[in-house]
Amino acid sequence: MPGPLQVTPRLVLPEAELSWRFSRSSGPGGQSVNTTDSRAELSFDVGRSPSLPEHLRTRALASLAGRLVDGVLTVAASEHRSQLMNRETAERRLAELLRRAIAPPAAPRRPTRPTRGSQERRLQGKHRRSEIKRGRRSHDD
Repeated sequence: MPGPLQVTPRLVLPEAELSWRFSRSSGPGGQSVNTTDSRAELSFDVGRSPSLPEHLRTRALASLAGRLVDGVLTVAASEHRSQLMNRETAERRLAELLRRAIAPPAAPRRPTRPTRGSQERRLQGKHRRSEIKRGRRSHDD
């Protein structure tokens, strides 16, 4: 199971750059939860990784700034009873986080104007609403 982590078809992180830590998990598992190190923590040093090209590293560091501790991204998984399943979940989370972080930014929005038809429909709706409210007024005036 341990091996390189494929983030995108062109970006694969070697196993040597991934750091695992295991600890006891809370949650389901009965008595075995007290004895089994099923919680998995996966760390990846974004700031010092030779696998990330410079432009992707810069983008990832800016995008993940709130999640990094000294340039290291850490994800944890403890929802499964087995360490193997938690390892797989942690790998998927790390890959997804990195995939989103290195994605190119969305194209800036081009400002548009409302069409004449949409403006007219909006004003007609406002006029209808004001007629409804005018009809509710008391006629003592």
